Amino acid sequence: MAEGKKPDRKEETEKLIEFILSKKLWVDDIQYDKFVSQGVEQRVYFKNKKQVIKLNDAIYYSNWLDYFNNLLLNNYFFPETAYERLGFTKQDENLYAVVRQPFVQATHPTDLENVKKFMLSNGFENTRNHDYYHPQLGIILEDLHDENVLTK
Repeated sequence: MAEGKKPDRKEETEKLIEFILSKKLWVDDIQYDKFVSQGVEQRVYFKNKKQVIKLNDAIYYSNWLDYFNNLLLNNYFFPETAYERLGFTKQDENLYAVVRQPFVQATHPTDLENVKKFMLSNGFENTRNHDYYHPQLGIILEDLHDENVLTK
């Protein structure tokens, strides 16, 4: 209650679109023919041999700010796979953030025990399966399984 009323998702998206329009942040040169894969959360396209473009509608986040904070946290903890915000696009009336990220070609299977050791050595606790929590920072990292963590 002390934080005040949070805008609902539709209201937040409308305000974000106003901001995008005012700052000219629309991305219109996405090469949709270079599709790589997609999950519930995002669609991935090749940019070139070293980079991919990702479209994310922030569906897994309670609001857009949580999604943007997630990008910042990823960039802090995993700088070798840092995201670069390019702008936004719309498809079928859905708003997507457009980011660029280094393309990682896995050279061998990921050893999940090594992932666990890395996370524990950085102050995270394994809460269940492939999910981790950092009690001092209040950060939750989820789905660190072998399809989301690539080894090069």
